[in-house]
Amino acid sequence: MLDNDPMISEEKIGGNLPNDPDAKDRADGSVCEVNSLRDEVLRDIDSGEINELAVVAEGEERTTWFVWILVVCSTISGLLFGYDTGVISGALVTIGSDLGPQNLSNGQKELITSATTLGALLGGLVAGILSDWTGRKLVLGIADVIFIGGAVAQAVSHNVWSMIGGRFLIGIGVGLAACIAPLYIQELSPTRLRGRMVVLNVVMITLGQVIAYGIGAGFFHVHGGWRWMVGLGSVPAGFQIGFLFFLPESPRILLQKGDTLRAHRVMSKIYAFAKPEELDLKVKLLQLAVKRSIEITQTTTLLQRLKSVVLDPVNRRGLIIACGMQAFQQLCGFNTLMYYSATLFKEIGFDQPTAVGLIISGTNFIFTLVALKWIDKIGRRKIMIWSAPGMVIGLTLASISFYYMTKKTGGNLVDGTQYSTAWSAIVLLSMILFVASYATGLGNVPWQQGELFSLAVRGIGTSLATATNWGGNLLIGSTYLSLMAKITPAGAFGFYASLCFLGWIFVLGCFPETAGLSLEEVKMVFRNGFGIKESQRLRKRKREIRGKEKEKGKLKMLDVVATGVEGRGRADNEKF
Repeated sequence: MLDNDPMISEEKIGGNLPNDPDAKDRADGSVCEVNSLRDEVLRDIDSGEINELAVVAEGEERTTWFVWILVVCSTISGLLFGYDTGVISGALVTIGSDLGPQNLSNGQKELITSATTLGALLGGLVAGILSDWTGRKLVLGIADVIFIGGAVAQAVSHNVWSMIGGRFLIGIGVGLAACIAPLYIQELSPTRLRGRMVVLNVVMITLGQVIAYGIGAGFFHVHGGWRWMVGLGSVPAGFQIGFLFFLPESPRILLQKGDTLRAHRVMSKIYAFAKPEELDLKVKLLQLAVKRSIEITQTTTLLQRLKSVVLDPVNRRGLIIACGMQAFQQLCGFNTLMYYSATLFKEIGFDQPTAVGLIISGTNFIFTLVALKWIDKIGRRKIMIWSAPGMVIGLTLASISFYYMTKKTGGNLVDGTQYSTAWSAIVLLSMILFVASYATGLGNVPWQQGELFSLAVRGIGTSLATATNWGGNLLIGSTYLSLMAKITPAGAFGFYASLCFLGWIFVLGCFPETAGLSLEEVKMVFRNGFGIKESQRLRKRKREIRGKEKEKGKLKMLDVVATGVEGRGRADNEKF
């Protein structure tokens, strides 16, 4: 198959044009090395995957402005996600009697909060599957329309149930955006920076939360200010709808639809410094991978592909890791802190609870920037191993603080009670430690979920993982206040600390390193077990190949310099 294909000839794999009479002299390696490389590509194609080690494009380590602009525009979805989940914290403490009751009960607060999560669960469940059919970009547009509708519905609501309806609608948009934005970014990013590009979406989520807390603090003393808080969420959605007209579709989706020309055009912008033959080879290899995906899609039903995600060992391992990491992200209790931080800080005696909540969201934003810098350099696994213990320590310290702080009130927080400012300060510090550790690792790594699945089941896999995220969110968000009342704040935070510890054990035993591997290479990791050692082997081999490529480049440069020196020497001799 490969020998007769003019786009994947031996000369092109070696980086030379077929008709160049000096091709053999300028080849990067021997014919045996080329044949070995070609055999490796064939072997990986036969196994259903393409090994990107065979294609090292010139300038691949450089990122074009096209990629950065594309990612920034698509991360507006993350901004909306963060804003609409964070704004409810400030709204709950300022609604007052605007929705009918003199004060919202704990049950009503949980319903308003969990309505968003239920909507996100349903939206996330269909998002990936829908995007396989319509394309990634259209689903982002649908999410924006839903964001606008939900924001307006909340702003004009005058009773609890209409507010719940608006929050549910917003939740559907959040679920769609949370699933598709990282997936879309992954499929448009160069391998070397894929993790960082997805973290940029998480940076926008945390920025959205910071903006939400800032606006909440600004409108805290304004009558009906909460309506402005929720209504302003429609503004970024309107901007993104405009930007979507100028953004390309994922090249993998374009190839899936048979539009090779547009896919080639998009890839040429992503790898703008690659030679034409290198770019052709990249597109061809990607096309072969997509071809296998199309064959699977055309010969199987949706139900059969759902079964394959669970029954096929390779897919199942990816699903276990993706769902496990998303469950860890939610069961640690972080989002309850985002939803109820203003309520919590008000109860322990802070005069400006929304402003204090801004410290928490600001910490989340700043340490997400740390992850942005290091996630591709250090790797996903190492970041998780190092950051998870900080979460356990932070939550344990909070549990101890609540135990001693609430002794005089029977272990429970009673609104209006004057608690020790020292213990309140320790609670705040413990929350900062917890959030800093979360933002560095767990807040980002699970959203790399798309790289754990092959293209044929990527939409289904990411939908199931995102649904797991929101299922855990729904469970924690709808039980947080009740849990605090039943087992006391000290018990609740101790419970979350124990769940974090179990999550850390899961990471140590099951989570492999995927940084530096292409989307088509990651699946090879799961062929025999969870692939912790196999991923290390593949990454080491890839570094060796890249090192050889750089060394060859240096030798070529030295040869050019030597030739130039020799030429000047001859010219000087001719003068005399």
